[in-house]
Amino acid sequence: MGLRSRMRTLIKNVTKAVEKGDKAAADAAYKAAVPVIDSMVNKRIVNKNKAARHKSRLHKRVKALAS
Repeated sequence: MGLRSRMRTLIKNVTKAVEKGDKAAADAAYKAAVPVIDSMVNKRIVNKNKAARHKSRLHKRVKALAS
């Protein structure tokens, strides 16, 4: 699987878990996605601002499940 494709898949996994309302699955998916997103930046596949935007938006959605 391509690296960019893997990143997109992990982002979708977080989104699906949030939509189901499964806090534990969403948290686990987020923790799996962040290192992959960061490695995309290090390999210069994704711009750092785009990566930060994805991480921020995902984190905000996961955090919203707690309340």
